[in-house]
Amino acid sequence: MLLGCLTLQVLERWYLSMSDTNLPSQKHLFAGLIFDEQDRPVEAVYVGHEPCYVVNDQGFRRHIPAIEVDRQVFDSIIKQIEGHEEIISEQAAKMLGQDDPFSKALIANQLKNISQQFPLLLLTGIPEETRAYLGMTGFKIIINLHGEVVEIIQPGMSTDQE
Repeated sequence: MLLGCLTLQVLERWYLSMSDTNLPSQKHLFAGLIFDEQDRPVEAVYVGHEPCYVVNDQGFRRHIPAIEVDRQVFDSIIKQIEGHEEIISEQAAKMLGQDDPFSKALIANQLKNISQQFPLLLLTGIPEETRAYLGMTGFKIIINLHGEVVEIIQPGMSTDQE
């Protein structure tokens, strides 16, 4: 009888630990900034606990796991940062009003290890205010029906052709 009660308590604790409130939930990193190739906004939804972007394919709603799109965008941003950590950290420190060598070194170190921060970013997400600001500046991600990033539009960024 005692063993049965202990087993029941253990199972009950396990079940409660698996409840929806205890599961870490990933976020849509770029919700509101993603558009399809016809320049229509892509909806951000959850399928169970998995964040997805929904692309309208002539009435058929294609659900694309958000992590696939978000990873492509994040990798593209990392490529732009690589090799420019010093100048980015210097400018970021100036913008923050922390124009001292220690702040610059701290920011540069964070930029060098940015790829390791992706899992944490998935859990915390990008604040809605930041995404709204990016949208107002014209930042836009274009994806195709399969969730492949076709283009990332970043106004103010110079290209190699300019």
